[in-house]
Amino acid sequence: MYGFARRWAPWFGGCAAVAMFVALYGGLVLAPPDYQQKDAFRIVYVHAPVATFSMVIYTTMALAAAVGLIWRMKVAHAVAAASAPIGAWLTIATLGTGMLWGKPMWGAYWVWDPRLTSELVLLFLDFGYMGLRAAIEDPQKADKASAVLAIVGVVNIPIIRFSVDWWNSLHQPATTKLLGDPDMDGSMVWPLLLMLVAFALYYAAVMLVRLRAELLRRERNASWVREVLS
Repeated sequence: MYGFARRWAPWFGGCAAVAMFVALYGGLVLAPPDYQQKDAFRIVYVHAPVATFSMVIYTTMALAAAVGLIWRMKVAHAVAAASAPIGAWLTIATLGTGMLWGKPMWGAYWVWDPRLTSELVLLFLDFGYMGLRAAIEDPQKADKASAVLAIVGVVNIPIIRFSVDWWNSLHQPATTKLLGDPDMDGSMVWPLLLMLVAFALYYAAVMLVRLRAELLRRERNASWVREVLS
């Protein structure tokens, strides 16, 4: 796994940079203004991808934690630990870009909307996971305790995803759907879809870099680590 991470992280990172550049150019330059929100809608090219992957990464953490807890795979716990700070930063970016969009659209930076509130809870779960790991010195106990928290916290993900459908929400519903036609024009949609791909590659690249460091920390006394470092 260490060799895989070292080999593929630069490729994922390079592809992510190219995809982000093309997507930003398409969204900020080529896409026409929205007929209601004008140019303010363009924040969606950052806000929607970071919001999506704040949930995707936490779900990945929970799945990896479950695999590590059930089958006692140390690499799975390492993947969860490597993913947590990335998810926390993307959650912060989600809340920040949402506030920048909310001020001109709603007249306030923050409202206690179901989606905003549940996204804030996700940030607390990310911080709680990292804080719990840091508070327990025994790596095995830290893995088990943080895995339980990650698995329990995953119940918040469907609440975030479907909050705009379940409750009366200020937040607009999804503009792109897995099934059916999107509510946006094609010239606006393709940069958004490309940006989602770019963030997927970005997550893969940064997670693999962090995974290498996590594996070295965990296995610092192993013979293979001495061979790698020499």
